[in-house]
Amino acid sequence: MLSAMPIIVPALPLNTADRCQIERWLAAHGTPQQVALRSQIVLAAAEGQSDSVIARELEINRKTVMLWRDRFAEQGLESLWEVASGRGRKPTYSPEKIKAIVDATLQTKPRGMTEWSCRSMAESQGVSKSTISNIWRGHNLKPHRVKSFKLSRDPRFLEKLTDVVGLYLNPPQQAIVLCVDEKSQIQALDRTQPGLPLKKGRCGTMTHDYKRNGTTTLFAALEVLQGRVIGQCYERHRHQELLRFLRRLDQDFPGEIPLHLVMDNYGTHKHERVKTWLKRHPRFILHFVPTSSSWLNLVERWFRELTTKRVRRGSFGSVADLKVAITDFMETWNEKPRPFVWTATVESIIQKLARCRQTLEQIQPGCTQPRRCKSRKQVSS
Repeated sequence: MLSAMPIIVPALPLNTADRCQIERWLAAHGTPQQVALRSQIVLAAAEGQSDSVIARELEINRKTVMLWRDRFAEQGLESLWEVASGRGRKPTYSPEKIKAIVDATLQTKPRGMTEWSCRSMAESQGVSKSTISNIWRGHNLKPHRVKSFKLSRDPRFLEKLTDVVGLYLNPPQQAIVLCVDEKSQIQALDRTQPGLPLKKGRCGTMTHDYKRNGTTTLFAALEVLQGRVIGQCYERHRHQELLRFLRRLDQDFPGEIPLHLVMDNYGTHKHERVKTWLKRHPRFILHFVPTSSSWLNLVERWFRELTTKRVRRGSFGSVADLKVAITDFMETWNEKPRPFVWTATVESIIQKLARCRQTLEQIQPGCTQPRRCKSRKQVSS
């Protein structure tokens, strides 16, 4: 009798790019097991191994090998990640139940509280807190977080915005742009007890209570191009202190080069004596940001650096100690100044404001103007 001839299956065509991609999937730790198994079938078939040999080595059914050989030949590389309908773990909760949880999160509040927690929502919906956590994570819901904003009511908002942003994006030639503002009421706080130092497994500590030892006001000017900061501490922030600081800038930037100053609408900036002094010094050109738009003044960004990196965690026995600390921080900063680069255009800011106004009008249909809206949030932008 003649023995049956073995069926010879041609090698599965596999180009170099697909082979490299499959090998990367097999080497990655996060590749699902079913995808790794299909990848092994394809590589073995590309080497010319028969379906029976592949099934025996991978300890699977021969029909599974035949299925994925044919499917890869027809659909290509992406077919290895496809999951047929009806396969996989069935969802525990229906889409209607998930939608009800999402709607409750967005449209309701728990009794006597301002926002839902995982546990309170789980108790309300009759599910586990881990289920609520997964649903919130999947829909990018974070009820515990809030951002602040405030819409400007300045009737000349667009004019001032265009003026200031134009200075940042297209600074004038042969001129210096300075962002000027005062950080008032900086407190010299001294902790009631010494804190513990940082060590492995434990962060540094400081007492929650403190002793107030007075305040100071920092007048600062940020040079937009280089990021250098000129500052001076004063006891108060009246027009007299502002004039003294302007004279300081006049000395630090000698010559006749124009100085463009970006400032807010604080009353002392528009005092009659300040206006008179500016008339005698025409090289000082003032640019006022819109009201309620302090975020438009770049020196505010540097104030945050000062607060977080020197003042907030410091302990000062007197106002003099606080002034020394502020001066040291400025000197250290100016050794390697880092300018803050403005990237937002006028158009992008206007579009964001329009979306914000539209959202407020949808929440409060009777509100047609931002100044009549009563919102619990207070954000700049």
